[in-house]
Formats: sequence, C-alpha cells, structure tokens
Amino acid sequence: MSIALFTLGGTIAMGGVGRDGPGVVTRLTGADLTAAVPGLADLGLPMDVRDALAVPSAHLTYRHLLDVVDAASRAVAAGATGVVVTQGTDTLEESAFLADLVWPHAAPLVFTGAMRNPTLAGADGPANLLAAARVAAAPAARDLGVLVTLNDEVHAARWVRKTHSTSTATFASPNAGPVGHVIEGEVRVLARPERREPLPPVDPARLDVTRVALHTVTLDDDGGLLDGLADTHHGLVVAGFGVGHVPGVLAPVLGALAERIPVVLTSRSGAGSVLRHTYGAVGSETDLQRRGLWNGGLLDPYKAKVLLRLLLAGGADRAAIAAALARHG
Repeated sequence: MSIALFTLGGTIAMGGVGRDGPGVVTRLTGADLTAAVPGLADLGLPMDVRDALAVPSAHLTYRHLLDVVDAASRAVAAGATGVVVTQGTDTLEESAFLADLVWPHAAPLVFTGAMRNPTLAGADGPANLLAAARVAAAPAARDLGVLVTLNDEVHAARWVRKTHSTSTATFASPNAGPVGHVIEGEVRVLARPERREPLPPVDPARLDVTRVALHTVTLDDDGGLLDGLADTHHGLVVAGFGVGHVPGVLAPVLGALAERIPVVLTSRSGAGSVLRHTYGAVGSETDLQRRGLWNGGLLDPYKAKVLLRLLLAGGADRAAIAAALARHG
C-alpha cells in the first residue's frame, strides 16, 4: 500500500535562477518536493516517488500524458492506493481531462501544481501536494474519476478550469463547483459525479498524426483563417459567442467544413452550455446544427478539443462521436 507520485515539472518544481538569465527554472526532484512537505509522513502510507518528466506544462504532449496514465495504472495494479501527478498549471485542466477520459480505476488519480514557485513567500506547492496526497489516500475519493486538488479544493477533471493567470485560487468549476474540500486534514466529498466509461485505447502513432483545430470566433470574423483547414486537419472545435453563435458570414463556411470533417460547436464564455433550439437566425445554434455542426453542450473548447482528438485517433465514426459528445457534454 502506497501513494504513487509522478512529477512532470512546472512551477511546483521550480527553484533557483537559471544561468542564462532571470526567471526560475525546473530543478526540484520528487524527493525534493516531498522533503519540503510537513505532514506527508502522517498519512500512514509511503510515497512512491517517480520523476517522469521535468518540463513546463506547455511542452507536454498527449503521448506524454497517456504514458503517465499507463504508468499510474501499473502502480495501481501493483497495489497503490491512489496516484498524484504534479505538473505546471498552464495545461493542467486539459491534462486532467485527458486522463479522466481514459482512467479505468476506482483508485483516485489526482493532479496538482502550484501558482507560486518555491522561491516566493507563500509558495503554495507544499500545501497543494499534501492536500492531493490526502485525497489520493482517502476512501471517500474512490470512484470519482480523475480529480484536481489545489487551494484545499477538490474538483472533478471534467468541470475544472484555470480562471486566473496568477491567483492561487485560479482553479474553479464554474458550472458545478468543487466536489469536495480538504478541511483540517480531512477529505470531505460533497458531490459524487457519475463516472463515464473510459474511451477505448488509442494507438499513440495514430494519435500523433491526428490534427484537431480550435477556432475562437471574434467580432467581424469572416472565417478566412479556416481556408483549407479540411485539407490539413481531421476535426475542428469552434468556440462561438455566448450560447453558440457566429457571424452570419461565417455560418456557411462552417457548414461547408462540417460536410468534410467533424465540427463541434462550443462557447467561448467560460461557463454555461451551448443551447440547442432557442435562437433561429443565420449563425445561431439552431442554424449551425442544421448545417451539420455538433453541439458540445457544457464542454468548454479546450476539453472538446481533447475529446474530439482522442475519438478521431481511436477511429470513432460519426455516430460514436455524436454519442460521446452527448455523454460528455
């Protein structure tokens, strides 16, 4: 019985200034991280520390993350009670959601990181790592899928978002709120979202060559950036205005793309769902669905892109993609 810890770099592991200029760099190992956290020894479970990568989270790839999930699965199969992954916060919401789509175990897989590096007063990494370890060890956290724990809050990977560039309270779930909290060292789970069946395994080589674009719609957008996209990409996620609207001139452009590749409609708003049948003007959600776009529901654009790429890499046909969007959105 243990808690497996996989470290991937990021702010939580940065300390000291590089030789080539200002700015902190990744220097701390997993052993360094755990040594700086008072209270880990009181969990009653040893930490099995594994330094997987040491890169900014902007450098992570789908293949990196699937490799970590595979290693985490092997750790659980070998007897680990739960797993913690530390990484940079820039892409943490996407990493955690990707992992959630494929994680098959009841054991918790918990992502965490830090907003203040260890050279700053009030560095939050040690507290976040301790809270994540407590969640990974907690019986109450079992069968919740992949979780994100920072600032003593526990969020479901499917809902969490980074909402502020610097605040230690940046991670939030605007549509649902946290599923739990860590209070006086105790993990309190307040909501239990329904687990989804994991997606089928994906061939890494096929994943590497599967390209999905994300286009954020802006005022007076004529779609010029989308010219030729169906020749270079296998799918497209559109981050539309509000409840899923685009300029009228853009609607036929997206409709033509939807005839060739899957196009998923989401909202750029940061919270709330794309609607289905409220507005009927050209460029409205009703019009776009009539032109062949799929409704992303509550999926934000970044999560929709992760889901669509995994589905396409796994060989999902249009019916399977539609069903997955209905299930996850």
